[in-house]
This record gives sequence, structure tokens and C-alpha cells, in this order.
Amino acid sequence: MSDQDNKFCFLCRRSEEQCGKLIELPNRIFVCQDCLQKSFDTMSTQFSGGFDLGELLNRFPNVSMVTLGNNPAAERKKAKKPEDSEPGAAFDIRKIPAPHKIKAMLDEYVIGQEHAKKVMSVAVYNHYKRVGSDDKDGIEIEKSNMLMIGPTGSGKTYMVRTLAKLLDVPLAIADATSLTEAGYIGDDIESVVSKLLAAADNDVERAEHGIIFVDEIDKLAKKKNTNQRDVSGEAVQQGMLKLLEGSEIEVPVGASSKNAMVPMAVVNTRNILFICGGAFPDLENIIKERLNKQASIGFYADLKDKYDSDPDLLRKVTVEDLRTFGMIPEFLGRLPMVFTLDGLTEDMLVQILKEPKNAIIRQYQKLLAMDEVKLTFDDEALHAIAQKAMERDAGARGLRAVLEEFMLDIMFEIPKDENIGEVVITRQYIEGNGGPQITLRGQYLQ
Repeated sequence: MSDQDNKFCFLCRRSEEQCGKLIELPNRIFVCQDCLQKSFDTMSTQFSGGFDLGELLNRFPNVSMVTLGNNPAAERKKAKKPEDSEPGAAFDIRKIPAPHKIKAMLDEYVIGQEHAKKVMSVAVYNHYKRVGSDDKDGIEIEKSNMLMIGPTGSGKTYMVRTLAKLLDVPLAIADATSLTEAGYIGDDIESVVSKLLAAADNDVERAEHGIIFVDEIDKLAKKKNTNQRDVSGEAVQQGMLKLLEGSEIEVPVGASSKNAMVPMAVVNTRNILFICGGAFPDLENIIKERLNKQASIGFYADLKDKYDSDPDLLRKVTVEDLRTFGMIPEFLGRLPMVFTLDGLTEDMLVQILKEPKNAIIRQYQKLLAMDEVKLTFDDEALHAIAQKAMERDAGARGLRAVLEEFMLDIMFEIPKDENIGEVVITRQYIEGNGGPQITLRGQYLQ
């Protein structure tokens, strides 16, 4: 058999005897004159009226094409997407409720902390009025960034998260302990803006009207009596000044660090509300020392232990106390709203267990309702849970830890027996003197 007998058209698969002399291409690829003419005709037609790959494939059924690049049609469609959204639709000042309505919404989720909720409601309302205002009359409203001071577990993060959800604005929660000066291991200061941009689905305009909550801000206090460079303390406070004041920050899109392969976006922080929060341990001792120094001179001097049992001691905090703690004055000057949260009492913990919309007890009741079991807590059991949580000294976080401990066996055993209809948690069970009261389904229906 000669070499010519093995020649076939690469496109139509006809032999040279069937279609005439074949045209040889590199790599021993042969094409007949008919297929070559068809390809020329198709190309000229399609390029004059828009290239259609599907039509080309229909003409040559034996050819399969692999797209190595992006589809131009998809790129054009993607590019048109921003035009569909109206300018200014990302934020509407009319959608922001009045302060009393903001506080009423917070009341449904947050127990106590009346002063803190009032301060936050007014500050947020004024901030978004500032965003919607103009300075044509020469009056420019300053930013009302906030500093929250409260013991651990008092609800600082929960209040901010609830507020952002109620207002439907993007929220970024950053941990100040991971922030370091630029050039050192850790997150750069601009990373908090990157998180906000990600929370806004990379919509720069929406991100510029969002809220950034920087938790554990007290960990940025100046280090005392150290000869080492303070890369995660005072240096970070100084680096955050431009963010709090308002400036254009270049941040990576879809990444936490800058590099040549990541696209960059410019975000203006002028209209971003910053809320800083921290427990500030030992701040009470600084306040007591200042108060005792003021009231320990003269015939009417107070006793030095007068403020040891004062539950409202944190409310007496001043900017000077925070400077003594280690916060620099320029940083505090950009946080004009300073307020405190109260420590939680036993009665407040009981309310937290059962009253909020997202109460912990309601969560467990919903879990057991999926197994068609009713869960009930005695009032005495709730107080016993609150007492155990206070012993842990972790605030509201201690409630879930206590409940997880006592609900473990119940959640494990109930799916075994389909006859269980109701479980009642008693104080005796919480104190370890008995078990929960279980009612079988037949007895439960009587």
C-alpha cells in the first residue's frame, strides 16, 4: 500500500481518491480543497457580521474546539453589569431609622446596657445624616467614631453585629491583636478596610458607607518599660490615625495582602464609621487611683477603699485615664464618643437566657423541636445556670459554656428513644443532685 493511500482530509475524513489532491499542512495534516474553501467562506461571512463559533463547528462535524482564553461575549456581558445598577442606589439616608427606633430594635436582641444602646443609636443616626449632608453652606459635620469600654462578655461585639444587621450595611470585625506596623509579620492596618470591602461584595461605594469594628483595641496600648520596638502597640495606633480621620486607602480586592497579581481598589474611609471596643483590664485600678488622689487630702478625705465595690466605676473613666493606660492622645482625639458597658448581674444573665429573639434557650428548644421533643427550663434552673456562669467570670459567654455542659447528655440520649415527648431542666439537675424530668410521649398527650 502506497503512502498516498493513507492520506485523508483532516476535516471531512475523505480520502484523496474521493476528493482529489489534498493540500499538505505542517505536521502531516492534509485538507481537501472543498473544506479549505468552506473555511474561507465561513470566515469571511462571520467576520463581516460577527464571529459565530457554533456555525463553524456545524459545517465541520469532525472538529472539536477547545477555548483556551476567556469568552469575549461573556467579557462584554460582564462589563455591562455595573451599568444595570443605578448610581447612588448603594446607600439611601431615608432608610436609616430614627434613634428611638434603632434603640427599640436593639432592645429586642440586647438585654440591659441602656446607656450604651442610647449612645450608639444617636451616634449611628448622626453619622449617616453626616454622610447624606453636603458642605455647601460651609458647615462640615465631623465623624462620630466610638470607643466602647466594657468587661469581657458584656456584649460589645454582639451589639455592633446586631446594629449592622438591623441597618443592612456591610460590617467588618477586625481583631487588633493581629495588626502590626507595615513590614512586620502580621496584618497591615489596611487589612481592616480589605475585610469591609469583602463584606460589601467588593462594591467600593457600598463599603464606603459601612461599619468597621476593631475589637481588643486595648491590646494596642503603649508598652511600658521596654527597649524593644513596639510594632503592635503605639505604632499601630499611629498608623490607624489616617483611617479614623478619613483618607483614600489602596487595598487589594479579594486578598488580605498586596502583591503584583492582585487587583487594587481605592476606598475612601471618610464616611466609614469606626467603632473600637476593648475590655481594658486594670483600667478600674487607674480610675480608683485618680479618684483616691483627688479625695485623700484635707479633713474631709474619703477612705481609700470607698471605690472598691463601686459597680459603676467604669462610668467615671476620663480621657486622662485612657492615656495613663497607654492610648496616645491623637488616637483618642479621633474617637469622640467614649462610653462604657455595665458588667452583667445574675438577673441580667437570666434575662439573656430567655428574653432576646435569639436567646440561647430558644436555640436549644428549636434543636429539640426538630426531634419533636418539647424542652422546658424551670426559673430556678435558669438562676442556677446564671450563678455558674458568674463563677466563670466570662460574662454572657459563660452561659453557653454551662448549657453545653449540661445539655450534652440530653442531646445525645434523646434521638435514641422516640417515645420521649418533653424534657424539663430543673435546678437539681444543674446542681448535680438529680436528673432532668422526662415525660414520655403517651403521658405527654394525656
